[in-house]
Amino acid sequence: MIKVVLAIVLAASVLFSYEMDYTKDTECLVRHFKVYKDPKWVAKIELKSGKKVFFSSPKSMIEFYHRPGKWFDVGVKSEDDFKDILVTDFETLKPIKAKGAFYVYGANITSPAGDDLAPFATYEAAENYSKKHNGMRIMNFNDISDALIRLLNGRI
Repeated sequence: MIKVVLAIVLAASVLFSYEMDYTKDTECLVRHFKVYKDPKWVAKIELKSGKKVFFSSPKSMIEFYHRPGKWFDVGVKSEDDFKDILVTDFETLKPIKAKGAFYVYGANITSPAGDDLAPFATYEAAENYSKKHNGMRIMNFNDISDALIRLLNGRI
């Protein structure tokens, strides 16, 4: 019985786990940085076509998410082309679904792309980080507008 339970747990962890499968040559689509240099900020969008697009930070990924036509060569026509959207949990360094994450805005720690949004799997972890690093607000994915990304990029 114990072997069956362990097999189910192992199978579930494989089926529901995600990975940031980049190499030393993988570049951020938006900023052209090598993503391996700062793994705690890496984000990824996997398309239904199987193509994987990597980003040096959540901000860069969300910039692409809001305006994929700017990078027309990727071949994204709508959100329907996305299979998985992942970010790296800033605390555990594990990949998590971007739409379920909590993002800290206004903290005193920056990503390779500058002012950014640190992602966390739990609200409690985001709150702890926000208190420790002077964060201004905790948001979910749907709260992050294109205008906020432009502000973080200094383009307003």
